[in-house]
Amino acid sequence: MDLLSRSRDETTMDSDAEGAAVQKEYKMETHDAGTQRQVLGQVKWFDPTKGFGFVVSEEGGPDILLHANVLRNYGQGSVVDGSAISIMVQDTQRGLQATEVLSITPPETEESLPLRDMVEFSPEDIASKPIEPARVKWFDKAKGFGFANVFGNNEDVFVHVEVLRRSGLSDLQSGEAIGIRMVDGERGRMAIEVIGWEAAAK
Repeated sequence: MDLLSRSRDETTMDSDAEGAAVQKEYKMETHDAGTQRQVLGQVKWFDPTKGFGFVVSEEGGPDILLHANVLRNYGQGSVVDGSAISIMVQDTQRGLQATEVLSITPPETEESLPLRDMVEFSPEDIASKPIEPARVKWFDKAKGFGFANVFGNNEDVFVHVEVLRRSGLSDLQSGEAIGIRMVDGERGRMAIEVIGWEAAAK
């Protein structure tokens, strides 16, 4: 059984106290001056609430810690499990840690049913839509959707979890700044792409 097919419950920390310990260790070890190298791998899991996750290298070896601050520096607050990722890594006394995210490619989602409103749009059509600055009103991962508001406009924009996954994100937090590309769907305005705010602002 490979690492990615193991359940998240088997791979995540058992308690918030352990999560806090990882956060503390990360802060201490980011000051270590270790040799850095580029690694290609896959996101094993990432929990925005805990503030970290792990990457599995294509070359094998121990899991690599991916801290939320490193991901935010790339311009995202979360990343969907199974994404291909290119990172800079350094050795620390506590193991391998990512110091920089270079690129993220969301996993293929061919098995998921396309959203009706998105069927007619090609990747080129989506890319041609302007990126609008917005803020997350609320998002419920369990329900599979949420809403955002474009700055200066109180009209709700529907955000589906599948659109989020296709955009390479796994979750959104209330109040989080994002960039969105939108279309007018059957039930009103809906996001067809979601971009981390820092990435959208580049």
